Amino acid sequence: MDGTTQDRLQNGDEARSKPGFFDRENTVAGPNFNRWLVPTAALAIHLCIGMAYGFSVFWLPMANLVTTADPVACADIGILQAMTTTSCNWAVSHVTYTFGIFIAMLGISAAVWGAWLEHAGPRKAGAIAAVCWGGGMILGGVGVMTHQLWLLYLGCGVLGGIGQGLGYITPVSTLIKWFPDRRGMATGFAIMGYGGGAMVGAPLAVWLMGYFSADGGKGVASTLMVMGVIYFFVMMAGALGFRVPPNGWKPTGWESPQGKQANAMITHGHVHLSKAWKTHQFWMIWSVLFLNVTAGIAVISMASPMLQDVFGGALVGIKDSAVALTAAQKTAVVAAAAGLVGLISLFNSVGRLFWASLSDKLGRKNTYLVFFVLGIAMYCLLPTWGHLGMAGMFVISICVILSMYGGGFATVPAYLADIFGTQMVGAIHGRLLTAWTAAGLIGPVIIALIREVQLEAGIEPALVYDRTLYIMAGLLVVGLICNSLIKPVDHSLHMTDEELEGERRLQRDSGVSSHAQTAARGAFGITGVLAWMAVGIPFLIGLYIALAKAAALF
Repeated sequence: MDGTTQDRLQNGDEARSKPGFFDRENTVAGPNFNRWLVPTAALAIHLCIGMAYGFSVFWLPMANLVTTADPVACADIGILQAMTTTSCNWAVSHVTYTFGIFIAMLGISAAVWGAWLEHAGPRKAGAIAAVCWGGGMILGGVGVMTHQLWLLYLGCGVLGGIGQGLGYITPVSTLIKWFPDRRGMATGFAIMGYGGGAMVGAPLAVWLMGYFSADGGKGVASTLMVMGVIYFFVMMAGALGFRVPPNGWKPTGWESPQGKQANAMITHGHVHLSKAWKTHQFWMIWSVLFLNVTAGIAVISMASPMLQDVFGGALVGIKDSAVALTAAQKTAVVAAAAGLVGLISLFNSVGRLFWASLSDKLGRKNTYLVFFVLGIAMYCLLPTWGHLGMAGMFVISICVILSMYGGGFATVPAYLADIFGTQMVGAIHGRLLTAWTAAGLIGPVIIALIREVQLEAGIEPALVYDRTLYIMAGLLVVGLICNSLIKPVDHSLHMTDEELEGERRLQRDSGVSSHAQTAARGAFGITGVLAWMAVGIPFLIGLYIALAKAAALF
């Protein structure tokens, strides 16, 4: 081999080993970076994928796209026929399967690619999430435009679900490493965005559908595609804004608690994903999340009809249930129920930051103890408030429950970091999100079956809610027991120094970085102000709209 050939091969090897723009190595923070910019990047992604909670605004318009449909020929079409028909409208039940698909894909993709994300870094994972979620909505819009249900499932459901999963777990590991002193608050900021995504996205979708339907069309397809483009650029901006701390970095003046000052539930070691998911601690936390989410879904799915059925005319000042309501009064009752939905969105979002931040003081295990004890009380009191006609207390209890529902999501990443260490917390969190998928798919089925069985037994509709809520309280009792069984992981399961070094080499982050003590000490400055305004203003607009809807309750 001549010298020229040898030099060419050597240069090729160097080129291949040189990190690309999206690789983790190129996202290590420099000296002028400020760690408070990282939550804004996380919020940019989570506010976009949080539109998952607002997709219900599309269901009715999607079910009325074909104005020339023959009601006789199209009566009771099955799912297989609906997948390809262009002459019949889809049933609402057909299009709502989209939600189940992307929730399923969220858990699956987070579990499958969580370990890869740890090595690839948040910039690459966030960029892929932007392509999948934004591109999935665009493809779903094409499916609506061509009236191909399978294309809607593939776009918004499968591709969008992958974007959901990657986007959801992308910030977790990074935020926890940037905020070892405030793990709960850090993840609470990001996951608050997911809870608030519908507050921003749903009104935007309604406005866009109105704008695009001005010529007589439904505007659904155009709305999906426009929002897909918007979400792509916003999520990509978030992905590009991520930075990771160099190995060994810690906040100025902060020292990890040791000895008597240390919390026994917070480990100083790291458990590998391959071992973590086999421990009883993992499955106890999985059960805790599953039960908390299942009970929360019951309230989300029943809150609006329950308020109308239980209180009815009392919501508009008519105490006598025998008095027939006028059309205007019925509209006011529906508006009041819609106001409750607005409050649910608000407390689901804000509760994530509140409870996760509080968990930094109380500890994660104690926070879940509060969730379950207070939740059991609230679920058991809801029927009582209904029988006593105390609509105000009923609404307050619903809001407290939904704040803890959101708080459970936001607190669990920090819980995992406490138990299993921070090195692979993103991957472990990805596996744990299968609990959300299971609850999202199984929970509504369980609730519907409970309701159906009771109605067939001749129980009055208003009393059906009572028994369902008591059953949900029973699930929380099981969750309370699971939480009490969570103990620190045995030291024998921690990675050895060699294993930890090998894992960091996969991230090209082995050894304590020479600039760990000088990195990321920059001022907040105008960049920080602009970054927080960019995510804060849309969130505050959504908050205002939610409060305006909630005003109908008062």
